[in-house]
Amino acid sequence: VERMNMTARLPGSGGKRPLVLLNHTDVVPVERQYWEFEPFSGAVVDGVIYGRGALDMKSMGIMELMAMLLIKRNNLPHSRDIVYMALADEEAGGKWGVDWMEANHPETLEAEYVINEGGWGNAEVLGTRRPAFNASISEKGPLWLKLTAEGRPGHGSVPHPDNALERLVRALFRIREWARPVQVVPELREYFERLQRAQVLKGGASQDAMEQLARENLLANALLTNTVSTTSLHSGMKHNVIPAIAEATIDCRLLPGTDHEAFTQQVRDVVDDKKVRVEPIFSSDTPASSTGTELFALIEDVVHDHMEEALVLPSVSAGFTDSRGFRRHGVEAYGFIPVLLEQDEAATIHGHNERITVENLRLGTQILFETVRRLCT
Repeated sequence: VERMNMTARLPGSGGKRPLVLLNHTDVVPVERQYWEFEPFSGAVVDGVIYGRGALDMKSMGIMELMAMLLIKRNNLPHSRDIVYMALADEEAGGKWGVDWMEANHPETLEAEYVINEGGWGNAEVLGTRRPAFNASISEKGPLWLKLTAEGRPGHGSVPHPDNALERLVRALFRIREWARPVQVVPELREYFERLQRAQVLKGGASQDAMEQLARENLLANALLTNTVSTTSLHSGMKHNVIPAIAEATIDCRLLPGTDHEAFTQQVRDVVDDKKVRVEPIFSSDTPASSTGTELFALIEDVVHDHMEEALVLPSVSAGFTDSRGFRRHGVEAYGFIPVLLEQDEAATIHGHNERITVENLRLGTQILFETVRRLCT
């Protein structure tokens, strides 16, 4: 396997520990037939940049690079090393990216702070038009499970009750109908408190209000529950042959503090079929970063200097990132991509016609540069 990991260091005076500007260079696949423009062309149309990775996360890689270059070009003295780190393989779990760097070059993970993906800004939050910049302090833990059902093969003209595919479909339906509890984990209490103080969360933060919010809003549901998405299903070799085996994958995203082994057993209990195996394929979790740091305070100050009315929300990322590799070593890492996305723009992450406006790219570069400048110079 050949993967490229790249780091560049702008040495500081040595007074403080390094800042890492982290990004990943890989992207998820595309379904070309659903795109209006060539997915890897970087087409710019009416002030909008289209392309796979425009949001996740090549644009942030550019913002980070510009922040570092501007400090270098302007000969700004800085008290800490600024490290630009572009890693591979994040979308596949990081085996050849952050995990490889941790195993082979652990010195590259030595830092005080990391700025990475994990929190975008939104022009609308929970149905209210109010600019809100997320700075994620933690993330949900991925648990990827494989379900395998086996049964008796046979001729399609003679149905029988031991059909592997039907057995797997029943298992997936049970998982789909499984009601998991709504809970506000400690890492999200300040997030909802700030929304309540800003009168965005008008119904309060009671258990009943949170359950209603989870029912009405997909993002809120992702932040308040352990989620499960069915992501693939494979079975069969011919139209008239009952298959002997059927396989599916589910993508579970678990709230901070959730025991992954216990959750896997819950899935098995819900499936309730000894002929369906449930096996973990990938699992990871991360501790949280603190909001009581110099960098978090600077993020708030810089955002408010650019946009006084904006909210800054210490959030939990629904997706996992390479920050977990740093957080496990005690590094304070924040998911902070300082752009303001409309809902239809945010929906293109891992979707069709992924895009970012030139205006957002400019805004993000300005806010990120100023944050890095104040932290380091």
